Amino acid sequence: MRRHIAGLAIILWVVSLGAAQRPINSESLNIQGSDRTGSEASRKRPKPYQIGTASWYGSDFQDKPTASGEPYNMYDLTAAHPTLPLGSWVRVTNLRNGRAVVVRINDRGPVVPGRIIDVSYTTARALQFKSQGLQRVRLDVVHPPQTVAMLKPLAY
Repeated sequence: MRRHIAGLAIILWVVSLGAAQRPINSESLNIQGSDRTGSEASRKRPKPYQIGTASWYGSDFQDKPTASGEPYNMYDLTAAHPTLPLGSWVRVTNLRNGRAVVVRINDRGPVVPGRIIDVSYTTARALQFKSQGLQRVRLDVVHPPQTVAMLKPLAY
């Protein structure tokens, strides 16, 4: 009898360990079907500002004035958007590979219908557009990047 109780206790202990664990990867979480408000997943991934097709522009526009008045530099992390305020910061995520970069909106565009943003040459390289001129992206408006001040230790 004592062996049966000990065996049963061990089995219950093992089962309870397995039941207490959460899914290991995020794909196992059912975020869409969850009816809990304020869940951990919804706080981490807010609703995107926009999802659509991005293109990039490069040397043909180098040093030409942008809508903000500054000359276009294809090596800066900048972009053109039709409606966001100039100077806004946007995280652009390549939906094909998950790579993301934060860019500053300094121009108006794109002028081609159906596209939501034109990114600089360097931004396209960072997002790994490869030889493709177009890519499906997600836009998230972010706060301006904070400059981290390096302070010298105080001498006492």
